[in-house]
Amino acid sequence: MIEARIAAAKIIAERLLNSKKYSFCDLKPSDLQVGLAVIYAIFDKDSGETLYVGRTKNLRQRLYTNHLMGPKSNARLKKYLTEDLNVPEIQTMEQAKSFLREQCYFQYIPEPDMRSRGQIEGLLGYLLDVRYIHEEH
Repeated sequence: MIEARIAAAKIIAERLLNSKKYSFCDLKPSDLQVGLAVIYAIFDKDSGETLYVGRTKNLRQRLYTNHLMGPKSNARLKKYLTEDLNVPEIQTMEQAKSFLREQCYFQYIPEPDMRSRGQIEGLLGYLLDVRYIHEEH
């Protein structure tokens, strides 16, 4: 049973990493279908580091409403960037937004099942050694 899950984890990670890369700088809302339920990862273009792994039932809305346009309260990645002492050049939400647009891309895999999205999000966060993980409640 555990061997099958380990094999599945490898397949899932490869599926994400082999999916299309979307640069924020080139992205138009029409590039993404409405209501697309996915697990996604945001990467730094230069280093390839995984900055964030998330899940959503509507990728277009999540990327635009939260990550790019959202305020600090619901734009976690921009909040993490502004608070990261290792990234002193990003002090404001606008600078974080510019960083996302100019320096980042994302990849995703569709997953319609909510429970599976949660499990895969945690798995990919671990496998990809994500830099920013939101606090536990």
